[in-house]
Amino acid sequence: MDLVETLADGVATLRLNRPEAANALSLAMFDGLIEAIPRLGRDPKVRAIVITGTGRAFCAGGDVKAMQGQTGSLEQRYDELQRKHGGILALSQCPKVTIAAINGAAAGAGLVLALACDLRLATRSARFVTSFANVGFAGDFGGSFFLSRLLGLHRAQELYLLSEKIDAEEAFRLGLLTRVVPDEAFSGEVERMAARIASGPTAAYRYMKRNFEIARTGTLPEVLAAEAQHQIRLTQTADHAEAVAAFREKRTPVFTGE
Repeated sequence: MDLVETLADGVATLRLNRPEAANALSLAMFDGLIEAIPRLGRDPKVRAIVITGTGRAFCAGGDVKAMQGQTGSLEQRYDELQRKHGGILALSQCPKVTIAAINGAAAGAGLVLALACDLRLATRSARFVTSFANVGFAGDFGGSFFLSRLLGLHRAQELYLLSEKIDAEEAFRLGLLTRVVPDEAFSGEVERMAARIASGPTAAYRYMKRNFEIARTGTLPEVLAAEAQHQIRLTQTADHAEAVAAFREKRTPVFTGE
């Protein structure tokens, strides 16, 4: 299977599983992501989603070999690419916290896949490259959207135009990564962060994500209105009641995601 899904202790893991091709994105991977992410976002048993790769790479991006055999009219190919873009849109809009566990190289659409996640952990040996210019493309999957918001327009353009590889420390310095972890400690750190999110106030995380989505393009009055609405909504949750009780009793709250 090109995409392997597991669920344990509230953490759903989607593993890109083409190590022989550096986990280049196949049609089966796209179809799997398009189906899985909205479903996992709705599943109350899922409280965090991890995306990672099998082997030494996270994701090499689009499958360049498969591109050579593309058929159909320009309109059909446009429609198919837009369908595939639905996976990135679903990931960006997912109500659950998403974590990219970047176990190795991330290039092109593979880099964008990581950027679409809420948190990004990388091994120290990971390398990053936009790569689109190397294959004569301008870019897809929203990379220009995510990079320009993370780095600013001019720095994002530089990474696209020059298509230079950067290491994990540089990616962290630029603000692309949440954390860089020694290779030997990577799996344990991913598990700890995923467990931390999965044991947290899931509803609050959902509305935090909505607030920041509105903040991307909204005005201050629009953000304040959304924050007020969401804050009042959260006063009705069991997790908020538990947090208040735990504060009074001087103990750690036990959140259920309700």
